[in-house]
Amino acid sequence: MKRRDFSVSAAAAAAAAITASAWSLPALAQPAPLKEGKDYAKLAKPVATSAPADKVEVIEFFWYNCSHCNEFEPALARWMPTAPKNASVQRVPVAFNASFAAQQKLYYTLETMGKVDELHARVFRTIHVERQNLSKEDAIFAWVAKQPGMDMVKFKEIYNSFGVSNQVRRATQLQEAYGVEGVPSMGVAGRYYTDGTMAGSMPAVLAVVNHLISISSPKA
Repeated sequence: MKRRDFSVSAAAAAAAAITASAWSLPALAQPAPLKEGKDYAKLAKPVATSAPADKVEVIEFFWYNCSHCNEFEPALARWMPTAPKNASVQRVPVAFNASFAAQQKLYYTLETMGKVDELHARVFRTIHVERQNLSKEDAIFAWVAKQPGMDMVKFKEIYNSFGVSNQVRRATQLQEAYGVEGVPSMGVAGRYYTDGTMAGSMPAVLAVVNHLISISSPKA
């Protein structure tokens, strides 16, 4: 989904554009040679990365309300354990306008609390399957309070913390530095960017990412 399409009505209308079979991991096979400028873009200005020197930073840019991000999440989750061992993968929630900030803070609070593995996919399901609106802070708090074992005092403290505010600020800086125009999309090594439009599909994006990790890996 592109930046210009990000409204509540557009997000709802764009759902179910891709069939379930298109998201299977065998689709990662991509025999045609990958080309810079077609399958991926090389950034004009490299972006500083936070990964260790022996790792290649990989970023997924996403938005919880995005139907395509919801569809991509299972494929990404299956790919992550099989990704090259030197890949350092992180998710970055985008903000195309100020209304996205509450969900950015939701993600980083879950990450800080070690709850991403448990609740990240559940957020997507709540929005896209159960059709609950989690765009605003009060709705987020009400939803989080219903999750088993959640310490709401701690959640709110972290959600409103300086640390999470800094992470949100950094996320927006990364989004702008990579020139993100739509989600889901991927950045690699602070030098490369790709998305479903460039690669032909989001499953194909993961094959492109594997290639970019390979050419970005530190030489022995």
